[in-house]
Amino acid sequence: MSEREAQELIAKADKKAASSSWFFGGNKYEEAAELYTKAGNIYKMAKRWKESGDTFCKAADMQLKMNEKDEAANTFINASKSYKKSSPQDAIASLENAINILTERGRFQSAAKHQEDIASIYESELIDLDQAMRAYEIAADWYAGESSTALSHKCMLKVATFAAQLGQYDKAIEKFELVASASLDNQLMKWSLKEYFLKAGLCHIASGDSVTAHNAVNRYCEMDVTFGSTRECQFLQSILTAVDNSDVGQFTGSVVEFDQLSKLDNWKTKILLEIKNSIGEESSLI
Repeated sequence: MSEREAQELIAKADKKAASSSWFFGGNKYEEAAELYTKAGNIYKMAKRWKESGDTFCKAADMQLKMNEKDEAANTFINASKSYKKSSPQDAIASLENAINILTERGRFQSAAKHQEDIASIYESELIDLDQAMRAYEIAADWYAGESSTALSHKCMLKVATFAAQLGQYDKAIEKFELVASASLDNQLMKWSLKEYFLKAGLCHIASGDSVTAHNAVNRYCEMDVTFGSTRECQFLQSILTAVDNSDVGQFTGSVVEFDQLSKLDNWKTKILLEIKNSIGEESSLI
């Protein structure tokens, strides 16, 4: 099959869609949708991603004219898969079209999944953390409404992570603490508590309110009686002491010691650098 065949199918579909039904007989929109879909698949095989996405969208428009909304949603999703290869913004627009249909029909679980896909495009393709954060937050809310707690928490942790990177520490703290609270009685998730508390604690310190940070660490120890004996808790307490004393040397020593035992990831390193700079030194963290 050639691209010329795809063009011929599209021309035939355009003619069908624009025709008077009595002239051609049958359901012109159904026939046009089938032709557009065939053309879209030909373009997809040829790796003509933009043309494939455009043609799938035409098929979806025909399905909407027939009030075949579920089919149209699926076709918009197919369009987004083609667009994603070459045009992330078009992929997002197609997913939004699908999501509008899904939410209208009360299919919030599916809508949340594709909202998460939008967030992933913003995160990985467009590198727009603010839009990614907003998209993940919507997905988290929809998952929560469908009682998909694990998926909701997964998205919520993304929101917290990006909020901190954007300097929105209060929002990050809220999300980390919410997931931590919900994980207290979950044996499968309880092992992650120290990580959530550590990240929330770092955000408290980075926000510049030492008193609130101390109170937060004490509260985490009350929420989980095992947290006080963890390396993460001792690390938070040691860097809080360094911040209170404006002691950059002590702060750096605590970071180096912790990093030797529990390798710091890029996110924690960035937050710790923000904290270190706030106590008067702007050189490298380690």
